[in-house]
Amino acid sequence: MIARQSQIVVDCASPMRLAVFWSRLLGGTPVHRDPGWSHVDPPGGLRLAFQRVPEPKAGKNRLHLDLAVDDVSAAAEGASALGGERAGDLVRDAVGAFQVMRDPEGNEFCFVSP
Repeated sequence: MIARQSQIVVDCASPMRLAVFWSRLLGGTPVHRDPGWSHVDPPGGLRLAFQRVPEPKAGKNRLHLDLAVDDVSAAAEGASALGGERAGDLVRDAVGAFQVMRDPEGNEFCFVSP
């Protein structure tokens, strides 16, 4: 059997809030199907869906998105202005740079550049 990816679903407290944040970060229009489910279809990307769950986020994500950008610092500034936050310092190595970030509910993602 070969399955196809259709979307990535994020458990959260406020689906609408996260759909708006991610739509501003990646593009696309937030869609609010009902109070417990929202999504965004970023141009050229996979659908990100957000479903309300009663449990709060606990601990580190076991999966995160890496978002390619030309300027990691500028991307981190932009995400911070939208309600995200940096998690640690900018890391540079022989390959490029990355910045770990958190969305408004604390879900980790990274901005990466070559």
